Amino acid sequence: MSFVFSASNLINILFIAGGIGICGLCFLQISSSTHLRKEVRSYFQAFILLLTFYISSHLARQIMDGFPGAGVRTALHIVTFAEILAAGLMAFMMSLLVLVISKLSIDVSKKLTVLLGAVALVHLAILIVGRPLNLIYFFDASNVYHRGAGYLLCNLCPVIMLIFDAVLLLKNRKKINKRINVALRIYMVAPVIAIIIQSFSKEIQLIIIATVGASVYMFSVILQNQNEEYEKQKIESSRIDAELNMASAIQADMLPNIFPAFPDRPEFDIYASMHPAKEVGGDFYDFFLVDDDHLCMVMADVSGKGVPAALFMMASKIILANNAMMGKSPAQILTDTNVAICSNNREEMFVTVWLGILEISTGKLTAANAGHEYPVIKDPNGEFKLLHDKHGFVIGGMDGFKYKEYELTLERGSKVFLYTDGVPEATDSDGKMFGVENMLKALNKDPNAAPDKIMQNLHDAVGAFVDQAEQFDDLTMLCVEYKDSQNLD
Repeated sequence: MSFVFSASNLINILFIAGGIGICGLCFLQISSSTHLRKEVRSYFQAFILLLTFYISSHLARQIMDGFPGAGVRTALHIVTFAEILAAGLMAFMMSLLVLVISKLSIDVSKKLTVLLGAVALVHLAILIVGRPLNLIYFFDASNVYHRGAGYLLCNLCPVIMLIFDAVLLLKNRKKINKRINVALRIYMVAPVIAIIIQSFSKEIQLIIIATVGASVYMFSVILQNQNEEYEKQKIESSRIDAELNMASAIQADMLPNIFPAFPDRPEFDIYASMHPAKEVGGDFYDFFLVDDDHLCMVMADVSGKGVPAALFMMASKIILANNAMMGKSPAQILTDTNVAICSNNREEMFVTVWLGILEISTGKLTAANAGHEYPVIKDPNGEFKLLHDKHGFVIGGMDGFKYKEYELTLERGSKVFLYTDGVPEATDSDGKMFGVENMLKALNKDPNAAPDKIMQNLHDAVGAFVDQAEQFDDLTMLCVEYKDSQNLD
């Protein structure tokens, strides 16, 4: 039957034109939505474009149907081929969307995607082969559209994909949001119902109306679900941020952070700081008086970053301090701490530690190094220089390891600088490291300054070097000055 401007045809045109407009609005909404998963957005965009192409081709064929002329005949063949191809590709994109929503494993998803692609290629092959044979559709001498004897073949692949979608939704119903599951089922059932109803009233193209309506509803449900998940994630993220901020405050409070630390002890001056790369870090420092004549200093770096490293850091700090307060030597402190940590270290974390005990009355410094950075020493009239001390194994790395210690005597006016690898390994935007040489240069900018000023000079130098690059590791430093007699009260 050729196209005539009947009431039913005008209604069809209005519905199809409205469907095109709705599809356009949906596409813009999908493209501007920042909450949709990347794969879901891509499949929906492709699906909406195909749906627009499908109903546009259908409208074009309906308008041209029955008009004479060879050019019209060619155009009719093109738009009809495009319409049927688009219908198959829509089914393909819908199956991919269901596949993503089903949250299957990567390997299974890849295999099923290949299978669906093969079905889509079969759909294309049927159209190509059936076209010259007039198997799927043909136009008579008056350019009027007719279905071919094998018309049902063009619905074979979409039906296979429809069955695939139904089975996938059924098997994975517990993984899929109930509203999304219902919306997808409505999309699959609506065209079938429309076809049944249309068998009694062939004038109105209910299949187009049902497809567009079910697609828009499906999109709105998925978008609403994604928005709700985004809001939940925002709330959860805010809660986590609040907890991390609290954890950061707790961690900071565990470290000595009131300066001057010992205002009633003029024999020495000490200053330390830690700037974690994340909210909480794995570096830590500590200093405390074991008794009136012995100052214990600790600089340590836990493997890893974030909350796990922070928890391990707190445990390590407490164990080290408890052993030190028992009056043990640095080597024995590290040995016993290693035993305690190795006894329950299923996560196989470790910590590097430099620990020294300064005898305040004599300047004798006894220290032990468990795989940590070299300390930096400054003589009274000299510059800061690396002390290549003996390294033991990291704590937590080998049960039963025995640590050794060494001694050196600090003269009045000497300084000791301790740090973690975040200082020399601070990296700029080009991937270049700050390095030990730059660290020593910054320390020697004003070597006779107070410990806090010396550390500020180094912190400024690191900041200028790194510039806009993101901080990669924790920056932790400690500087102690063994004061000379003229600075004593």
